[in-house]
Amino acid sequence: MKAGYDVVVVGAGPGGMAAAVVAAEAGASVCLLDSNQSPGGQIWRGFCAETARFLPHGKKYLEWIGRLHASGCKVSPGHQVIDSPASGLLRLESDNACSDVEFKRLILATGARERFLPFPGWTLPGVMGAGGLQALVKAGLDPRGKRVAVAGSGPLLLAVAAGLADLGAQIAGIFEQATLARLAGFGLQTLFTQPGKLVEGAHYRLHTLSARYHLNSWALRAEGRGRVERVVATDGNKEQTLACDWLAYGFHLVPNLELPRLLGCRVDGGYTAVDALQQSSVAGVACVGELTGIGGLDKALIEGEIAGWAAVGRESRARVLERQLRRQQSFAFRLDRAFDLRRELRGLPAAETVICRCEDVTHGAVAGCASWREAKLHTRCGMGACQGRVCGAATEFLYGWGPAEARPPAYPVRTATLAAETDAVDTARS
Repeated sequence: MKAGYDVVVVGAGPGGMAAAVVAAEAGASVCLLDSNQSPGGQIWRGFCAETARFLPHGKKYLEWIGRLHASGCKVSPGHQVIDSPASGLLRLESDNACSDVEFKRLILATGARERFLPFPGWTLPGVMGAGGLQALVKAGLDPRGKRVAVAGSGPLLLAVAAGLADLGAQIAGIFEQATLARLAGFGLQTLFTQPGKLVEGAHYRLHTLSARYHLNSWALRAEGRGRVERVVATDGNKEQTLACDWLAYGFHLVPNLELPRLLGCRVDGGYTAVDALQQSSVAGVACVGELTGIGGLDKALIEGEIAGWAAVGRESRARVLERQLRRQQSFAFRLDRAFDLRRELRGLPAAETVICRCEDVTHGAVAGCASWREAKLHTRCGMGACQGRVCGAATEFLYGWGPAEARPPAYPVRTATLAAETDAVDTARS
């Protein structure tokens, strides 16, 4: 089955929604693809019309989801892009089928994922990614009465802690590896340029005042019999131990670059390189949101609008937003600098600490490898179900390895999908 559209948008988070809405409202035929079952991405996960107005950023969700439903855009949930077998063509996998979609212009808004740095005990049950725990709670996991320690780096830690506290969790402590000097400088600049974001951060802190916020501190190890029972943290001089039922853990975010790299988009400094209209180095392919810099909701929406206008040839409308975009890009740059990872974190793993959870590969097994490829050949690191999506960012920081070569399928697929691809190739050759 093959369908064709003027514009295809991959990723139905805020940036993708904005791009699809703008292009569809301008009269283009648009298809919005996402692997999840409903639009919204991580930030709007689980939102609905009845309750959104009571949730953070809920008013913006209601505005954009309303426009999306009224725009005439074709929304295709439950579809994962796995390949681009030809120019202007994407191959998709859904729950029960493999299909193709053709496009004239493509906008990628595939978002970001958490960065995990392995440390002793991080594989214990109860140790979860901060964003992952947030998603589980949104899906119905009850945090009431749970003692939760939060550790790592980035603004997501406070947001997750505040959300858990509001739902009845007891926040045992928050450990942020960034220094007071870095965060103070970041806060001062943000106060004068985007005070609303500082107010948002203060709101989250007010909801977690019962928990101590430890700057310049990080988790050394998690301990427990069969599951996490306590976390040991340090400021580089002294250690302290906190009892906990859950440990929410993560070091800021890294962009999901699988599709941009598969399509040949240039990556610079860890993000997809784009011009003022969000166009990548590949003609007809734009990138928005976290792919171009971790900057949050407002940046994603503005970049989505710019890419949507550019996709339908309305560049003058897109350029009206350039000033707002520069401000959001500046915020993203400052955010990266404020939460830059300290070198001490490279010493967290012990020899027996698992680095690749899919294949049970330890730090001791890969520490002597010179590259990602060598580690794969000798230990199968990164060759499991997640295909390096977890251990890849960790090994880049720990060992300085570059990413593996991009090749299809971009994500793990079913055997039936591989068979369908083989049949398609055989038919094309005959």
